Amino acid sequence: MANLFGGHRRGDPTEAAQDIIYEAWEATTRSKRIALARKALKVSPLCADAYVLLAEEEARSVEEVLDYYQKGVEAGEMALGPEGFEEYAGHFWGFLETRPYMRARAGLAAALWRLGRHQDAIDHYQEMLELNPNDNQGIRYVLAGHLLARNEIKPLKKLLKQFEEDGAAAWLYTPALLAFRENDPDADKLAEEAWLANSHVPGVLSGKQPLVASMDGYITMGGEDEAADYVEENGRAWQSTPGAIEWLVDVTRKLKPRRRRGSADV
Repeated sequence: MANLFGGHRRGDPTEAAQDIIYEAWEATTRSKRIALARKALKVSPLCADAYVLLAEEEARSVEEVLDYYQKGVEAGEMALGPEGFEEYAGHFWGFLETRPYMRARAGLAAALWRLGRHQDAIDHYQEMLELNPNDNQGIRYVLAGHLLARNEIKPLKKLLKQFEEDGAAAWLYTPALLAFRENDPDADKLAEEAWLANSHVPGVLSGKQPLVASMDGYITMGGEDEAADYVEENGRAWQSTPGAIEWLVDVTRKLKPRRRRGSADV
């Protein structure tokens, strides 16, 4: 088996092309990044990350974005080969050579969703989780939101169960919503557990708190940006469930934040 966290064989054109992409990621201008991506493809047409960069930087429409990501997925598949999928399956992302493919496929799924090809997008996300159950990319959050939006409750519950140890707002508020819909006696308890993980969600859902976007692209667990991210993805499902937001606000109104282990009074 190839070395964990290893790259392509030394002297491989795809490895040389990937080095150019690393340079492109550090470039400070859009034109420079695009030029380097084009250069990388001349070195190796199997450089999936070059297509990912072009999708993000050069594409002028969702259709063009889709085309670039599709080419990236195809390039990634060819670079890995059937033997690569067999060898790395179940451990994708733990190997550097798989990551360009996974980035391209995530982009492809997102573009498909934007174009209304929802089942195609969901199929890609589910297959990505099969390749990489550890889900370093956070695919489960996007997939959960999509399944909830389409009211595909059975696969959603299966997904929530698969990552039941996850403490993110997306993994706690959604089961609470499902429990409310089903008149589950544990609904109040689930809402309280979700609130203890992120107390901002009820306020954002009810419109009493503003949406606060992440400033650096990273989500703060328990923060206002995490709440905003959850509501942007799942707010419509709450709004379309009569009484759900009012119930959540009422249940969590008098709760007090859980004291964090190891914290000290100032």
